[in-house]
Amino acid sequence: MKLKKILVLIVAVAASVSFAQAADLRVSDGTITSAIENQMPVDRIESYRADFGKLYCFTRIIGGQGDTEVTHVWYYQDNELARVRLPVKSSDWRTYSSKRFLPQWAGEWKVVVLDGEFNEIATIPFSLE
Repeated sequence: MKLKKILVLIVAVAASVSFAQAADLRVSDGTITSAIENQMPVDRIESYRADFGKLYCFTRIIGGQGDTEVTHVWYYQDNELARVRLPVKSSDWRTYSSKRFLPQWAGEWKVVVLDGEFNEIATIPFSLE
């Protein structure tokens, strides 16, 4: 009987640690950019030409511990077009994903950043003209 109580306590503590890690994860900087150099965005884009071809979503993630990851979900007019899982390997981690665009995809876009448990931690809107 005592072993059961100990196992229940261990499971409860493990679950709360996992939840705490996800709850502490946040985006301290997030932007759409035309290029990444030295793990940093070269510019910050809110609106860009639809025929440019490829853009990047840069995020600086704070609070990662252990095996943590984030997901960049690219949306065009509320339709999911891409989902990229990215590892977070320290408590202050820079990462990015990219998306190629067709000229006919002009309109409203956003990248939703999800934590390892798929909770939304940031949204980065932009538009293509």
